[in-house]
Amino acid sequence: MTERTRIILMLAPAFLLLGGVFFSALGLTLLRSFRYMPVIGLTEPDLAAYATILASPGFLGSLGLSLWIAAVSTLTSAGLALAAALLLRQTFPGRRLIGFLFQLNLTVPHVVGAIGILYLFSQSGAFARLAYAGGLIGGPAEFPALVHDPFAVGIILQYVWKEVPFIGLILLANMQAIGEDHEATARSLGATRWQAFTHVLLPMLMPGLIAASALVFAFAFGAYEIPLLLGANAPEALPVLAYRSYTDVDLAARPEAMAMAMIIALIGGAMVLVYARFARPMGRGRHAG
Repeated sequence: MTERTRIILMLAPAFLLLGGVFFSALGLTLLRSFRYMPVIGLTEPDLAAYATILASPGFLGSLGLSLWIAAVSTLTSAGLALAAALLLRQTFPGRRLIGFLFQLNLTVPHVVGAIGILYLFSQSGAFARLAYAGGLIGGPAEFPALVHDPFAVGIILQYVWKEVPFIGLILLANMQAIGEDHEATARSLGATRWQAFTHVLLPMLMPGLIAASALVFAFAFGAYEIPLLLGANAPEALPVLAYRSYTDVDLAARPEAMAMAMIIALIGGAMVLVYARFARPMGRGRHAG
């Protein structure tokens, strides 16, 4: 028996249990999104729930907001993480301490971070009071609305704060695996530092960067608790809208909630496929090194 086969057999019970729970729930959600709910008399599957939500301005607004949150959070986190990883790659006094502080918030739950955003950035928060005390604004209400705002600034701030170290640590691990020989070779052939980065290092980091960004996008798009705490009432992020539809007293709204959940799962699954596509070259590169 090979080592790979032995590992697969050892992990099989956990995979079967988790996979059974996950795919059973997914299958039940899919059936209910097709309006198959015998308990309330729906016994003929159809696509009416999907047609209803796709024609609803509320759903389209929530979908656009969630895509905005996920895209801006991911792009901002990826850019800052890349810059931080390049900085932490260097040797300088205090590097170990800065590296520790950089990854410290990985242990902080998202909900705790959201409460911190509320405390700091809301119009009754610490920064608003400091601005008022310093005479910068006439009252706390004049502070820019960064929480519960239509552009989801507070939500994006929370995700960026949390996900920059996640992507950054992945990039740092990739840089350690790649080493500096490729860049040194490019520099010896006349390339500038910027050219060595853009034409040598960055292309080698892209699989890891895209894979990590895909996971961040999937999480930011499908997360519920942060948009609930920091988001505006209208439009709501799609997961919040789906939950409110699911908990509606009218059971006839359940299929629409399940249809929203399936769309969230579909987009999240697409991001997982992106991760799997780019994680394989990343893994082969580390093995080859």
